[in-house]
Amino acid sequence: MDKKLAVLIDGDNIPSAYVKEMMEEIAKYGNPTIKRIYGDWTNPGLNKWKAVLLENAITPIQQYAYTKGKNATDSAMIIDAMDVLYTKNVDGFCIVSSDSDFTRLATRLREAGKQVYGIGEKKTPEPFVVACDKFIYIEILKNQSKGNEEDKTKEKETVDKVSNKTIKLISTTINDLSDDDGWAFLGDVGNLLQKKQPNFDPRNYGFPKLTPLIKSISNFEIDHRETSKGNRNIKLIYVRNK
Repeated sequence: MDKKLAVLIDGDNIPSAYVKEMMEEIAKYGNPTIKRIYGDWTNPGLNKWKAVLLENAITPIQQYAYTKGKNATDSAMIIDAMDVLYTKNVDGFCIVSSDSDFTRLATRLREAGKQVYGIGEKKTPEPFVVACDKFIYIEILKNQSKGNEEDKTKEKETVDKVSNKTIKLISTTINDLSDDDGWAFLGDVGNLLQKKQPNFDPRNYGFPKLTPLIKSISNFEIDHRETSKGNRNIKLIYVRNK
């Protein structure tokens, strides 16, 4: 059964260009039963959002900027999130913003036992990123929406950005889970990587999945195994440090 998700979007802080890709990404993690976007809709800067709200069934919430320089939208989102937490039957929240003001909200929702997914730009401050169970960068979704060869080439080039720090993170995670021969089930490795670093995503490095990312790094070796379950043969992937 799909998890019920409340999607709360900071309209003042997130571009509207990739809303379709954002909603498709959110659908991977559950059913967005509540979809709200917050902002001052008298502000011409939000006009682009107005065009995509109906086709994505997102409810606009009006929040006037009462005081110049103060972000009333953030306060409205936080209040609504707490209302939803206590009055609605949802399993998790998706907070769409690049603003660190939502760090405490994400922490509080997780303390209440809810899954928290964040979506924002790469400029999102680290405290908000690590406060979420998983954080997805909008830039990834932009790359996915582009299908021409030039974009694919650019995406491939990002593989060079796999840092020693990332390789060490993968390596220590494999060690944390490995058996006496050093092998670890790749599915478990992926889950633990996500817990250690919520913004870890193979797509950040130009790969659609964890397996091709691991294969591209010479520090690791892969083992494909088959096991029987009922009448089915199931393929399992294991990884270890060389």
